[in-house]
Amino acid sequence: MNQIYKSRNLPKFFLFLLVAAILFFIDSAAAVEKPWQGSESLLDTYHRNMARLETNSFGLPLVVDSVEQDERVHVDIYGIFDHPFSSIVNMLKVPANWCDIVSLHPNVKACTSSDLSGAWLLTFYLGSKAYQPLEDTRQVIYRYRYVDPQPEYLDITLNADAGPFGTKEHKMRFEALPLDGQRTFVHVSYAYSDSAALRLVTKIYFATLGRGKVGFTVTGTDRNGAPIYISGPRGAVERSAVRYYFAIQSFMNSLRYPEESRFHMKISEWYDLTSRYRLQLFDLDKKDYLTFKTREHKNQITLQQQIGTGFQ
Repeated sequence: MNQIYKSRNLPKFFLFLLVAAILFFIDSAAAVEKPWQGSESLLDTYHRNMARLETNSFGLPLVVDSVEQDERVHVDIYGIFDHPFSSIVNMLKVPANWCDIVSLHPNVKACTSSDLSGAWLLTFYLGSKAYQPLEDTRQVIYRYRYVDPQPEYLDITLNADAGPFGTKEHKMRFEALPLDGQRTFVHVSYAYSDSAALRLVTKIYFATLGRGKVGFTVTGTDRNGAPIYISGPRGAVERSAVRYYFAIQSFMNSLRYPEESRFHMKISEWYDLTSRYRLQLFDLDKKDYLTFKTREHKNQITLQQQIGTGFQ
């Protein structure tokens, strides 16, 4: 497998790595951030989307909304977790747990957390979908914020001032509120300010290597009546938004297993969930994905231990 990656010519491989880093930020943030909604507004959003949550192309209670305007893209993911609200709060209010979530993404090679005088920082190590040693990755630092805790409303944000190629103000947001004793309504949104370099490289990518990559929004049908899906940056946002949604879900689902089994069950379930949507989300064979993530997880543990002992 590694020899295959090494045999690629340099310009194509460089473009692959360049786009991988860019698409992660398209993945981890979309372009227009909505105002803080609060619990009442989020509950209203749930009521407006009840029918779509019950019947949709995913076969799951999951809704993807996206919009592209003025070279900006925005994505909202709405869904229902079969977990009590209190369990979700207890797990997601812990900054370090977000590292175990985002590292399920194929382009996140590791994530570490550190407490800087009460301000939590998460460092993402970004690379290609194949295994990479951490010294070959790109680092981006996010600030974790647990916003105004309320009894029946959870609001968490991850903010990064700067990203690659002139991008800035990267924001990832997670909201949740209880529906009943065992179910929780969740909302994931993404935002960033893009750059001319980002727009140029993404245009090159989607005209060449990424020409066949699509998202989930149906824009029409072909002559045979088959759906035509959105492509380009908007499609990329949708793909990765769904990947992160499944990452959070897989993390929560893994808690039902003994602690020593959770990592394996988490990466296996994430792969199985995403492979249901092969057209949009397939990147690696399961054996390769599990192998890469197992090695990367060991690197992440070692790196986090070094931070904890002051060696980094």
